[in-house]
Amino acid sequence: MRFLLTLLCFTLDMLSCLYVRAHTRPLSQQSSRWPVPYRRVDERPDVDSYCEALYPFCPNGDRDGRIPYMRDTDSISVYRLQAPVWEFKYGDLMGKFHIMHDAIGFSSAETESNYTMEWYELFQLGNCTFPHLRANASAPFWCNQGAACFFEGVDDVHWSQNGTLEKIGVITGDMFNDMAQWVQEDNQTGIYYETWTVRSDPGPNATVWFESFDCSQFVHRTYRKLADLGAKLSSSSPTKYTKVYLYSGEPTYLGNDSTIFGQPSMKDLAADIQKFYYTFRPHQSYVDFAISLVDIYEKVVVHKNFYLYYNSEYWHLPMKPPYMQIVYEEVPLP
Repeated sequence: MRFLLTLLCFTLDMLSCLYVRAHTRPLSQQSSRWPVPYRRVDERPDVDSYCEALYPFCPNGDRDGRIPYMRDTDSISVYRLQAPVWEFKYGDLMGKFHIMHDAIGFSSAETESNYTMEWYELFQLGNCTFPHLRANASAPFWCNQGAACFFEGVDDVHWSQNGTLEKIGVITGDMFNDMAQWVQEDNQTGIYYETWTVRSDPGPNATVWFESFDCSQFVHRTYRKLADLGAKLSSSSPTKYTKVYLYSGEPTYLGNDSTIFGQPSMKDLAADIQKFYYTFRPHQSYVDFAISLVDIYEKVVVHKNFYLYYNSEYWHLPMKPPYMQIVYEEVPLP
């Protein structure tokens, strides 16, 4: 029952934001490194025109993550920002399940200007977590890019009413400019949003198979970069972040689109992956959604199967109890 409640909460959010405009390794090779390293690219590719966000990405800022230059002598306050996911639509509902979005705020002493910086999905969370199955394509189609967004202003009410707005440090303009250059590099090479963190079990000594790459991870990376630059960051309250965990035994590497969906010998595996993701399809009726929840429970809990898409490749996860958890856990500041 706990698994179903967690799954219901998470899947409702995923399916509510799935939207698209159209309403070379051997198969047996396993990873020798855990967690599997997140694969970066040389530069950000263009987005397929099939993908379109229901709500536009970074409407008030620079979608390329460009950040204004600050005078070296400036003194800039750094703020930890946190609010429930989709607060504008659901209010504090997601906050009750500890499904939170994270960002960083900045305030310039010289210009008295405030700024918000965050990293999130180009096409909403559902499209980063589940693919679309198109009639004219054998392989599932993904709209799973994420990017940095930097814009002027900090919405104090949004971040403080149901979340967190806390000053955690002060940096110089020189530190800020170095951080800005790093953000540009990070934004051009780390382009794919990864929702899941996959572990062997909930215990403290568990093996981590895959790490997520999401809004909170961007915040952590930025904090570490600021610390490397000499910033002193501290918080008067526990710094907690949302993690969505899957639990499984050692994953099995399956292949990429061409090796799975381009070879007749792999048609059974290809069909099984398509059937798995079909249960997460968008725009389902209430009846279909109820049926899909039962199907998901049967696939994940009864048959202990999950197909993970990571680094543009597919992995099979032999699932283990408790299968899935949304955890609001503390990650100390660097």
